[in-house]
Amino acid sequence: MVSTNRRVRAVLHAAASLLCSAPAAFAHTPEETLPDVVVSETPSVAEKNKLPLQTESVTRGEIADKVNLMNTEDAIKYLPSILVRKRHVGDTQAPFATRTSGVGSSARGLIYADGVLLSALIGNNNSAASPKWGMVAPDEIERIDVMYGPFAAAYPGNSIGAVVEITTRMPRAFEASAKVEGATQHFSQYGTNETFNAYQASALLGNRNGPLSWWLSVNHLDSHSQPLAYVTIPRSTAAVPPGATPVSGAIPDVNRIGAPIYVIGAGGIEHHLQDNFKFKVAYDFTPTLQAAYSVGLFQNDTKGRVQSYLTNAAGDPVYAGTVNIGGFGHTIANSAFSNNYYNLTEEHWMHSLALRTSTRGEWDFEAIASTYRYGENVLRNPTGPLPGAANGGPGAITLMDKTGWSTLDLKGFWRPQGYAGPHQVSFGAHRDYFRLVNPRYNTSNWIGGSTEQLAADNRGKTQTDALWLQDAWAFAPRFRATLGARYEHWRAYEGSNFALAAPPTTTTTLNVSQPELSATHLSPKASIAWTAADALMLTASVGKAYRFPTVTELYQAVTVGTDFRAPNPNLKPERAWSGELSAEYALQAGRVRLSLFEEHISDALIAQVTPFPGTANFVSFVQNVDKVRSRGVELVGQAFDVAVRGLELSGSVTYVESTIRADAALPAAVGKRTPQVPTWRATAVATYHATAKSAVTLAGRYSGRVYATPDNSDVVTHTFQGFDPFFVVDARFRYQIDRRWGASLGVDNLNNRKYFLFHPFPQRTVVAELKFNY
Repeated sequence: MVSTNRRVRAVLHAAASLLCSAPAAFAHTPEETLPDVVVSETPSVAEKNKLPLQTESVTRGEIADKVNLMNTEDAIKYLPSILVRKRHVGDTQAPFATRTSGVGSSARGLIYADGVLLSALIGNNNSAASPKWGMVAPDEIERIDVMYGPFAAAYPGNSIGAVVEITTRMPRAFEASAKVEGATQHFSQYGTNETFNAYQASALLGNRNGPLSWWLSVNHLDSHSQPLAYVTIPRSTAAVPPGATPVSGAIPDVNRIGAPIYVIGAGGIEHHLQDNFKFKVAYDFTPTLQAAYSVGLFQNDTKGRVQSYLTNAAGDPVYAGTVNIGGFGHTIANSAFSNNYYNLTEEHWMHSLALRTSTRGEWDFEAIASTYRYGENVLRNPTGPLPGAANGGPGAITLMDKTGWSTLDLKGFWRPQGYAGPHQVSFGAHRDYFRLVNPRYNTSNWIGGSTEQLAADNRGKTQTDALWLQDAWAFAPRFRATLGARYEHWRAYEGSNFALAAPPTTTTTLNVSQPELSATHLSPKASIAWTAADALMLTASVGKAYRFPTVTELYQAVTVGTDFRAPNPNLKPERAWSGELSAEYALQAGRVRLSLFEEHISDALIAQVTPFPGTANFVSFVQNVDKVRSRGVELVGQAFDVAVRGLELSGSVTYVESTIRADAALPAAVGKRTPQVPTWRATAVATYHATAKSAVTLAGRYSGRVYATPDNSDVVTHTFQGFDPFFVVDARFRYQIDRRWGASLGVDNLNNRKYFLFHPFPQRTVVAELKFNY
């Protein structure tokens, strides 16, 4: 195998001669890898497509060595400025945060697998609009590239934060593997003191027969989560009314704005049964022309349950009613616990079809069509009081069946002077279509009853058509300029909202068809890269981007008093100007990168609490915030054979100053920190290969505190719905027993940090894996 130093020198020579602006040109992997891990020869997406984007990557071998991987999203948790909000094993609501956007801004980041969109751009939140990571089996990953900023014309304005491109692999010969994994955590907080376990079994089978290659992957997960919510009530000083039940077990605390509360129970204690199926087939018509088709199926059966900390004199749990806590009267609504008690059934399908050429000559083309459909998406929960409601009774059924999206991308690559020529022109056309169908019904039996009475319905569609052009031009020795533009026409249409008043009333409080919206914009991009020396590359980039409102932001009704209202069906697109200056230096066995970045967003789409138009009620709903500015610095480093052969060190530090500069609707937010964007983030990873069969990793992740509200009124961090700063340490030991058998043992959150990111997050978790390769 080529030595690390020789590999670095070869890469530097290639960078100087070809003037490749992608920082992945400086990336390299340690010399020694475990026997079943092949050093990835697949170039990064930025390098392959000549994209002017700073890129950080993780390969299949690095994932196997360093990451306690139970779900695909785990793979990127050590990359710079990235936070994946994964609350437990099997979490279906795991968006990622970037340098300048938080976990509640899922539509400011894009996730693709082999060019197929996995981001759920039906919304901009950390619930139903979370990415569909489950459509990629962990063992099919070849590499993952994270590309920062909206500087490539090939991507829409949702790339304001970052683009995650997952490249999967296809077999070169017959290949089969099976893997079993288990995770366990002991969770102790407030009145919950339990052990929660998860196990997973997966198999991968593939082959290549001449021009035909195929993959089949299956996965089954059985996971129990810690509580995702706590049930709280305000502390009262009211007199105890007649008939109130004396209870014990309430835990005094304060909420995130410092108001006194009692924590009376836990909710959202989930049990997931998930199955994933993925089939890919590719056919090479010629050595340079390939067609590929994939189909994915995700099934999820989740039951959310509750735990009451309150008990009466007989020792029975109390869930609702008027109670006596500490000599004062308190009322617990039926919904306090029943809203955290639910059954969720999901069956989602994804299809994609791709046709690609790879001539490395003057012309290449690519066409990708994909569709994602919620075949079944049913949430059932009771509205009556527990414990009786656990056996049935009145409730609600919320559907998202027929929600989904479709995309079509056509790309061309023109190299008039050849593959290594000075002009690398790329161009393309894009169309996407998103549809939200979200009715809620009243039912007399929430467990097995039918959809008896329509209680609310939110619907809408969006469509975007785009044309883009980019030229990566080596106009002088050691210089490359990349110029591009993206033209987009967006429209939102067929939006409607319907709602009844709360039962038993049957009065219609909302029934409106929303106006159609449209917008047309041009987004210019420019970047220049200078190979100042054989080991030093300097890059400057600037780009404009428009992030259009999603169907959920436009058409999701909100509660105003006792009524439902449509907040603002006339939201404007976010408009971003972003810039970045970067310097990357290749060491003898490593690299260092320093990036300065700044982002100005006008009409930022942020949920904030203000008086609802036409009423005196204060309500949280999505609004256009006039101006938000983020500026910061990111330092990234990586080194191999540090002090001893086989020791690899990598890490990153990010500082961001992100503030709201103008907000006519909420003047108190001006000058305050942008919601969910921390001032500091950092990662550090140390991996030691004592032998070619083993890898030991110790890693740390840090994030500073964030605010959830634009006016920064949530001053308390360590409470339910608060956002703590945190530092967690992970460890992993991997050993290849022989060419077929491998095993690993790891711990996430080794230091057992107990922290909240709105939800309580996992405590110390032990992860074990046994894998067989045929």
